[in-house]
Amino acid sequence: MKKFGLLPFVFLLLILPFIATAAYDTTFIETNVVLHTATGDIGGTLTIPASAAGKLPVALIIAGSGPTDRNGDNPMMKNESLQKLAYGLAANNIASLRFDKRGIGESKTAAKSEADLRFEDYINDARSWVEWLKKDGRFSKVFVAGHSEGSLIGMIAAHNAAHGFVSIAGAGRSADKILKEQLATQPPVIKDSSFPIIDSLVLGKTVASVPKMLFSLFRPSVQPYMISWFHYDPQAEIKKLTIPVLILQGTNDLQVKEEDANLLARSNAKAQLLLIKNMNHIFRIVEGDRRENLATYITPDLPISEELVNAIAAFVSKH
Repeated sequence: MKKFGLLPFVFLLLILPFIATAAYDTTFIETNVVLHTATGDIGGTLTIPASAAGKLPVALIIAGSGPTDRNGDNPMMKNESLQKLAYGLAANNIASLRFDKRGIGESKTAAKSEADLRFEDYINDARSWVEWLKKDGRFSKVFVAGHSEGSLIGMIAAHNAAHGFVSIAGAGRSADKILKEQLATQPPVIKDSSFPIIDSLVLGKTVASVPKMLFSLFRPSVQPYMISWFHYDPQAEIKKLTIPVLILQGTNDLQVKEEDANLLARSNAKAQLLLIKNMNHIFRIVEGDRRENLATYITPDLPISEELVNAIAAFVSKH
């Protein structure tokens, strides 16, 4: 992946437009979009309602952590959550752009080595998409909608750039605190060995000697990325936003807690908070147990929450 702040010129090439329909009562035009950078191309999809007249608001949709592509899928799980969100917004006369992050899907050529990758690479890429959308005469306003880890990326990229920000299942604590919370449930030998490493990375100091049992998590090549990631506190970053903010969180989310949404909301007094009953991490309404919840991660034909789509549409229309 590449560092995007170093590029004197970054531009987009629009290719291959096509008309499609979804489960929603709408028709839209999807266009492949390519962000050219010095180390490779980042591929995305621009979705615009076909019946649109005049300028439209547009939302930049940012995916979460791991090998998640523009549609919300990864090699192990297909759920099409972000694709369905784009289609839902199109049904509400809102355009959107979603993209494969560096190293994923059609953005593989933009991958950096693990040792060179930084969290700022993702932030800078998001900023670049925002700036291009702002220059496109088809769009009236640009909103950023970040899902999961994409929430943190999005709130930083939206600062002094976008017209509004939407956090969907975004963490309310820095990654080091979340990692410690997860490791606290492990045997004492794991916790006692990992916590000092995390504390060192928070201070910006790499750790040369990593226990074998923790090597896959704290291998030397990934430590610089973790240092850059740990640097950002979602509560501090969302507090900086003076644009309208909407915080959305499902009450049946296995990965992010309601308290995370509350922490974000308390950090920005003007933010709007909406807890969506029984919505899980990938926008599905689940009333059953954990097993039923996890099953939705590999069932792409399930609809996403209408309340989620309607809340975002209302927020965009209002602002």
